[in-house]
Amino acid sequence: MDKVFIKDLRAQAIIGIFDWEREVRQEIRMDFEFDFSCLKAAKSDDIKDALDYKSIAKKVIAFVEGSKYKLIESLGENIIKLIKKDFPDLKITLTISKPGALRGAKDVGIILSR
Repeated sequence: MDKVFIKDLRAQAIIGIFDWEREVRQEIRMDFEFDFSCLKAAKSDDIKDALDYKSIAKKVIAFVEGSKYKLIESLGENIIKLIKKDFPDLKITLTISKPGALRGAKDVGIILSR
């Protein structure tokens, strides 16, 4: 199976369990990997046959920036649900992180596969 990916997509969100985190926007970083056959698009050279990653990215950014989750796990799961509304059979791997969430670490996050 082919893979389509989006690397280092960034958005600002209200995320976290502490009072101060409920008042300021923090950067969220996301990497996506989609199992998607590119064969039809390669043959037709038509965007209708490709996975429209620009459309997916716009929807995800709007969703994240409008969200107010406490846990990154909840945010990640709901991002996947958002994408699966349009692509129910698509296998998605999402790496989502909060840079600077842990002192001494460059990044902290989770990887979800659905």
